[in-house]
Amino acid sequence: MDSLTQALLAGAGPEELGRHELPSTYEAAHLLAADLGMFDGVADKDVRKSLHVGQVPMPDIAPDEVVVAVMASSINYNTVWSATFEPVPTFEFLKRGARQGGWAARHDLPHHQVGSDASGVVVRAGAGVRHWKPGDHVVVSCVQVDEQEPATHADAMLGQGQKIWGYETNFGSLAHYAVVRASQLLPKPAHLTWEESAGVLLTAATSYRMLVGDNGARIKQGDIVLIWGATGGLGAFAVQMVKNAGGIPIGVVGSERKAEALRRLGCDVIINRNDIGMGGDDAPTSERTIELGKRLGREIRRQVGEDPHVVFDYVGRATFGISVFVVRKGGTVVTCGSSTGYDHHFDNRYLWMNLKRVIGSHAANLQEQAECNRLFRLGHLSPVLSEVFPLEDVGEAARRVQNNQHIGKVGVLCLAPEEGLGVTDPALREKLGAARLNPLRHHGAPAPAKVS
Repeated sequence: MDSLTQALLAGAGPEELGRHELPSTYEAAHLLAADLGMFDGVADKDVRKSLHVGQVPMPDIAPDEVVVAVMASSINYNTVWSATFEPVPTFEFLKRGARQGGWAARHDLPHHQVGSDASGVVVRAGAGVRHWKPGDHVVVSCVQVDEQEPATHADAMLGQGQKIWGYETNFGSLAHYAVVRASQLLPKPAHLTWEESAGVLLTAATSYRMLVGDNGARIKQGDIVLIWGATGGLGAFAVQMVKNAGGIPIGVVGSERKAEALRRLGCDVIINRNDIGMGGDDAPTSERTIELGKRLGREIRRQVGEDPHVVFDYVGRATFGISVFVVRKGGTVVTCGSSTGYDHHFDNRYLWMNLKRVIGSHAANLQEQAECNRLFRLGHLSPVLSEVFPLEDVGEAARRVQNNQHIGKVGVLCLAPEEGLGVTDPALREKLGAARLNPLRHHGAPAPAKVS
């Protein structure tokens, strides 16, 4: 173990952290350019075969960047995309970005360090960093932007230079160390553990933009919101946000196990998609879409008396046509991602003749992320962590997400030696209670939180 890591795990303060050199190499989950093509003609693109864990070189640090010692991270679906080299091999993103030259050229490497969520400790800050210093406990946004681009200052997600860190860039979070821009950092919620806080920012902020912020559906009191995949990372945060806003969440799940988890989240209405004859991830035909939409609509009206104002859809191809059909006249379908496929089909008559809207959404700008992170810091939103893997088992963790065998968020311990560390506000944690903080953990007490 290098001296910086030793000092960090021993609880060294900012001055001592600054006296230790960055390690020349460190442990990281990564893909290899040499593996491109390994899944050609293969039906089951098993991410355990393409995700490697081993030593990678420490990159040079730009003036506006920091090095974060990653205590914990989590699996997002973009890591599955990266590890299957679909829909586009992410090495193409790295090559394209490197053509800008300068500091961007560092990203074009024969390995891609993946991961887009992290909590940890700042151990180095570039010369141009003003608001962060070694020793700060942080969570890391997945969004990198070009702050010299005009569109960025209207909404960072509209900038042409916007990229998702660890997916469209290198030096991501599933590692002992990560390199990020200072503009990606927010304060870690002090009452959460490393692993709890590492699984919130990407998905929760995405849900916040989709539902709450000015760029999304802007839900209000009394709104009925249909949430597909309501026990996934995005969906489980969506349920909480609808409840906080005084709305009525309707969660759609695919099993009784997930329905039980949804009850622990306090979801008002739960619909098992198998009960309406909707199984699997295949996109239904046009006729079947309308039939399923009518069944779903009848069940929603039976339970709440009205059609939904908003449909929250990140599932994509298998659900999108039903979403457009079932949302009420003048209602909104808000969408991001497409875990079952990007080629969406819907009957446009039900959109244009009923004055419905479709809003595309992607991640969140820093202001939206800060607003969302504040809700966690106040205890108004809770993590949805369900299980935690060590870094060496990152392939197994990603495989669970790939096969939709998980609920909520799947965490990964990086430098943190065990669960339960990182809490610096035990009073708030005790006030909120373990059950509220970990509604999706398996029955029984979660790992005890230790002050550190």
